Amino acid sequence: MRQAALFLHVLADIVWIGGMFLAYVCVRPAAAALEPPQRLTLWAGIFSRFFPWVWAAVATLLLTGFGLIGHLPVVPGYIVAMALIGVVMAAIFVYIVFIPFAQLKTCVANQDWKPAGAALNRIRQLVATNLTLGILNVATAMLGPLLG
Repeated sequence: MRQAALFLHVLADIVWIGGMFLAYVCVRPAAAALEPPQRLTLWAGIFSRFFPWVWAAVATLLLTGFGLIGHLPVVPGYIVAMALIGVVMAAIFVYIVFIPFAQLKTCVANQDWKPAGAALNRIRQLVATNLTLGILNVATAMLGPLLG
């Protein structure tokens, strides 16, 4: 059971962090060549398809992560750090969905491109933050046991 939970945990990490990496490092520079209406419509579509997967990943990560912690007699500091980083990442994601992404969708639907661009820029900043935290969390998972 522990191995299944660990597998689901890592798979959810791959989906979320990999999706953020693809969006930030690959799609963002390529989409920059598009005119604002096309670029903003593209991003609204990408996020509309990606965010349900992130919801599933966040739920899986929190359930499996805290489930795995619950079976430990003593919780090492690096695991506590991973849990805290994960909760912060989840909170940032929830904020993205309910504030700037909601604004982006509304502005794109109304063809109000300037505020749509501002909303997308805020999402970009927050995705960069979450991508950095996600990579830090993977490093913590891999290096934490070595550091004691």
